[in-house]
Amino acid sequence: MEDYIKLTSQRHPEVILRVIPGHFATPNSHINYYMDMAALKSRTTESRAAAKALSEFYYSSTVVDTIVCLDGTEVVGAYLAEELSHAGVISMNRHKSIYVLSPEYNMTGQMMFRDNLQLWINGKNVLILLASATTGKSLAQATESLIYYGAKVTGIASLFSVVSKVMGVPVQSLFTPADLPAYQSYSHEDCPLCRSGVRVDALCNGYGYTPIG
Repeated sequence: MEDYIKLTSQRHPEVILRVIPGHFATPNSHINYYMDMAALKSRTTESRAAAKALSEFYYSSTVVDTIVCLDGTEVVGAYLAEELSHAGVISMNRHKSIYVLSPEYNMTGQMMFRDNLQLWINGKNVLILLASATTGKSLAQATESLIYYGAKVTGIASLFSVVSKVMGVPVQSLFTPADLPAYQSYSHEDCPLCRSGVRVDALCNGYGYTPIG
């Protein structure tokens, strides 16, 4: 679990992603590489660089009122709002600044927003920001929840993504499987690593990983 590969963004060499090979179980799939987002999400230098790179996808054509941060991406989200504001990205908010918030989850795992936060969702142009998307199932659920709260989802930004579109909305990401051709994602029921007797090294999600055994 200590060996890792460093991926460097071709367009932004200051953006580096640490990748750990192994056998990992996510909520929706099994994968053979874990994308360690800890530094990108938490260290200010890396978070700022990631936000600047992501902002380039939305300079010219996207209206953003609110950024909803998933998977602990609040630091990147704050820098992204700053980058978009400085770039002159249109916000329909009265004070022309961008809201940055994270959802709460109920006991069944459904995303929810309290009444005082719904004002920043209902009728707003929302950009979803997340760490990684493998199958797109969790991202689709998040998109559906935001639409339920009255949001217009105008964009999806991810640090790493296998999927390129969710519910008709393009997913813009800093890294894709093209940056790591050996990357594979399998369903829980049809994982060749499991069939070959390869033990699962860790359970992981957008927040991190927990080794097994």
